[in-house]
Amino acid sequence: MTKPFAPSCERNQGPILEVLQRHLGATRRVLEIGSGTGQHAVHFAAAMPWLAWQCSDRADNLPGIAAWRDEAALANTPPAIELDVEGPWPGNRFDAVFTANSLHIMGWPQVEAFFAGVGKVLQEDGLLIVYGPFNYGGEFTSDSNRAFDQWLKDRDPASGIRDFEAVDALARGVGLCLVEDNAMPANNRCLVWRKVR
Repeated sequence: MTKPFAPSCERNQGPILEVLQRHLGATRRVLEIGSGTGQHAVHFAAAMPWLAWQCSDRADNLPGIAAWRDEAALANTPPAIELDVEGPWPGNRFDAVFTANSLHIMGWPQVEAFFAGVGKVLQEDGLLIVYGPFNYGGEFTSDSNRAFDQWLKDRDPASGIRDFEAVDALARGVGLCLVEDNAMPANNRCLVWRKVR
């Protein structure tokens, strides 16, 4: 099949990788939620050969992920698994969980389910790394984010850019503590939480 391609993945993978490499040096097993096209997975796995990068997504995205994975032929990208944030989640634990550009696509109940699931699969002292746009204090950080939020809501009223404070509250509710909030290109953020209990 023709590999799916997302231009945004091509643009943001370099800045995201810088954050990942800073935090994942001792990590062995990463679960990516919502791997999408699979572009991020092969780029990050190639740059960090010491870790196993486990892709996951809904069933309809798995063939595209497989196309990228098969072409890259990396030893540290096991076959993608089917995962919907509302469950069931894998029974095994991971040293880190990563997701990019997913929380604003989900409805809020799914965002809540995402954090509940992360709380179950993340090892103690493990990291959750989330990339995407966020509002702060209920305000958009840019006009482009405001326009993007309107585009999202026109497409699906349940979606939209999430408030950092609300998301951080969910993280704290499952034992995560924010350790870094990185400004990224195109008015995005890369948030890093550590599981402390």
